[in-house]
Amino acid sequence: MTPKQIDAYCRKLPAATRSVQWEGVTVFKVGGKMFCLIGPPGHSVARICFKCPPEHFEALSHAAGFKPAPYLARAKWVALEDPAILTPAETRAYLKQAHCVIAAGLSKKKRAELGLK
Repeated sequence: MTPKQIDAYCRKLPAATRSVQWEGVTVFKVGGKMFCLIGPPGHSVARICFKCPPEHFEALSHAAGFKPAPYLARAKWVALEDPAILTPAETRAYLKQAHCVIAAGLSKKKRAELGLK
């Protein structure tokens, strides 16, 4: 998937919001918490970054094409410089999982306000 396709997919996730911060980085949040970043070419954030489940971070951050996300690795985020290494289905699965991990960490009240289970 291209960054433009990733942007379109993230916009469709339940209760997702989009903003542009940090010198052109597209930031997707759920309940005010980030789950995906799309950096412009050459930005220090990397091209695509997303949250992963803590139990998958170590393996995923060392998998081919992945690396610990700059500035966010301590929070168990991974980065991809070239999102084309993944199939569209894999990319969607990782992004949906990132969204779910963040949504699950929200309070019950906040999830209810957002219409999330």
